[in-house]
Amino acid sequence: MELWGIIGCVFMVLLILAAVLSNGMVLICFLSCTDIRAQVPGLFILNLTLCNLLLAVINMPLTLVGVIHGHQPGGEGLCRAVGFLETFLTSNSMLSMAALSIDRWVAVVFPLSYHSKMRYQDAALILLYSWIHSLSFPTVALCLSWVGFHQTYGSCTLYNRKPEEGASFMAFMVLFHLLSFLLSFLVLCVTYLQVLKVARSHCRRIDVITMQTLVLLVDLHPSVRQRCLEEQKRRRQRATKKISTFIGTFLLCFSPYVITRLVEISSSTPINSTWGIASRCLAYSKALSDPFVYCLLRNQYKSCCRDMVNKILKRSSSGHSSAERVNSYVGNLVPATEQ
Repeated sequence: MELWGIIGCVFMVLLILAAVLSNGMVLICFLSCTDIRAQVPGLFILNLTLCNLLLAVINMPLTLVGVIHGHQPGGEGLCRAVGFLETFLTSNSMLSMAALSIDRWVAVVFPLSYHSKMRYQDAALILLYSWIHSLSFPTVALCLSWVGFHQTYGSCTLYNRKPEEGASFMAFMVLFHLLSFLLSFLVLCVTYLQVLKVARSHCRRIDVITMQTLVLLVDLHPSVRQRCLEEQKRRRQRATKKISTFIGTFLLCFSPYVITRLVEISSSTPINSTWGIASRCLAYSKALSDPFVYCLLRNQYKSCCRDMVNKILKRSSSGHSSAERVNSYVGNLVPATEQ
C-alpha cells in the first residue's frame, strides 16, 4: 500500500472512533436529559444522530476494508445491503439538517406562534417524509441493480455496471442529488439567511439601546464602556459565525463527493481513486462534525454532560466513603476481639 493509502486508512480509523464517541455522547445526553427530549428539535437531532452512528458503525468500517483489500467486503448480497443503507442514511441525514433549519426559522421568525406551528405531530410528519424520500431512491436503485462495489471510492454505493443503461443511470443520479443534496442546501440557505436577517435586526435595536444608555451614563468607567462595545461587536458576529458554520460544513463535506459523482457519470474521463476515496472520507467526516455543530457545543448539552459527570463522581465518592467507613468499623472491631 502507498503512503497516501496508509495515511488515508489511519485517518479513517480515527474518523470512525471519533464519530462513534461523539454521536454516542449525543445519544446518551438525549436519553438521560428530559429537557432535551421535551423539545421538538430533539426528534430531528435523534434522527440525525442515529444516521451518523449507523454510518460510523457499519458503512465506514466496511469502506475501510474495501480500501485496504481493493474489493468488496463480503458477498454480493452484503455489498448491496451496505450500498442501500449508505444511500438511505446519507440522504436522511441531509434532510434532517434541513428539518433543523426549518425549526430554527420558525422559532426565530415566528417566536410567539412557534409552539402551535412546530408541534411533535408536525415534527413526526417531517421525519416521515424524510424517511419516505430517503428510502425511495435506494429502493429503486436496488430493484434496477444499480448498487455495487465502486473501485474508485472503495465502497459499496450507487453503481451501474451496464453501459447500455448509462443514460438512465445518469438521469437517476442527477435527480437523486438534486432532491437530496441541492434541495437540502437550498433549504439551509433560505431558512438560515432569514434567521440571520432577523438576528441582525434584533442586534441593531439592542445596539441603539446600548448606545443611548452609554450616552446617558456619563460617569461610567471607560473600561466598562469598552466592554459594552466589545460585547456589542461579538453579538453582531455570533449569529453570522453560527450560520456560516451550519451552511459551510454542509457544503464543504458533501459537495466534493457530489460533484465528483456527477462528473464521473457525465464524462468519459476516469476519476483518480485517491481523490475518489478522499471525497468519500470528506463526506463521512460530516458524521463527526454534526455532533459538535448541532449539539455538544450548546450550553444545554454542556450542562447535561456536567450533570452526568457529577452524578458519576458522586456515586464513586459515596462508594469510596462507604468502603472507608466499613474498613474503619472492621478495624475498630479487630482490636476489641483481640482484647
